[in-house]
Amino acid sequence: MPEFYPSIGEAGGAAMQHNVRLANGGEASGSDTPLQVRYLPHPSADPHSVPGMIARLTETAPPDEVAGIIQEVNGALVGALPQLTELVAAAADWARVRLDFDDPRHNPTFETWTRLAAAHGMLRDAQEQLEIAEDGIAACRVELSDPRHHEMVNVLRTRELLSDVLGADAVAETAPPATRSPEADRQRVARASSPQAAAQRTTPSASTSGPPPVSAPPPRSPRIR
Repeated sequence: MPEFYPSIGEAGGAAMQHNVRLANGGEASGSDTPLQVRYLPHPSADPHSVPGMIARLTETAPPDEVAGIIQEVNGALVGALPQLTELVAAAADWARVRLDFDDPRHNPTFETWTRLAAAHGMLRDAQEQLEIAEDGIAACRVELSDPRHHEMVNVLRTRELLSDVLGADAVAETAPPATRSPEADRQRVARASSPQAAAQRTTPSASTSGPPPVSAPPPRSPRIR
């Protein structure tokens, strides 16, 4: 299997295919490419990584913990968001030195630079919004509010951590593949992809009674810098 997948669904599907190959005693017939499995550490192994911070940001986390996490992700020196902002800026600068305006009717490079510059502006706006939100977290109540209030606003998180989907034991071990047992791998992936595991991860759907949820406010207009 390749080391990276564009979505959790494709990663889960590849894991199940890998499970079938292991159950059949090896690689699929006719395949000349050896299987490669990337073992990711569990978020608890590095609480300051982005997956680790997501795992720490639970519904019952106290306000000071949440403020600390936002400060970590938005820190000027080592924060994940400023680093991502600089990465996008570097990509825009890469496109900048390849601009060519000789043919104004056909300039895909300029369109690419425009999109990267817009993304950079959005990331800068996100930093500003997080700075304001960090100050407002202190005013949030410690205890959870009545669930009837929760239905007024939509849930924003749309993705789960890999450990949430496959199970902690499927990603916690970081030993190289050469030292691992194929049978143990097969059993581990089988447990993670079993119907029972899927049923345990399924949560009841939100109640449809009451006023309709309020969508998140539209993002601010991108600023081209």
